[in-house]
Amino acid sequence: MKFKINDTIKVTLGKDRGKTGKIEAVLTKANKVIVENINIYKKHLKKQSDSQPGGIIDMPRPLALSKIALICPKCHLVTRIGYDGLKQKKVRICKKCRKPIDGGGKK
Repeated sequence: MKFKINDTIKVTLGKDRGKTGKIEAVLTKANKVIVENINIYKKHLKKQSDSQPGGIIDMPRPLALSKIALICPKCHLVTRIGYDGLKQKKVRICKKCRKPIDGGGKK
């Protein structure tokens, strides 16, 4: 999985195209992510009990990985993700500035 929690992303397709946000959850089996304040839908709930009243709530829905792109923390550009350091520790790198994304890097 090329995306991790707390990565800053930009939405490239859909109703929220152009918006940016941080990844809250990664759903690896479904190849989707949940991003804060993006892809919000309304859900109508019936009254369950006195402590849980019914109403309309806002809930985030997952976004497909094909609809998002990573924003590099170093160069602040929308980029793809590559890997480096196959002999040592595997590190994600920005394809534009060639710097590590995770904070680790070559010694």
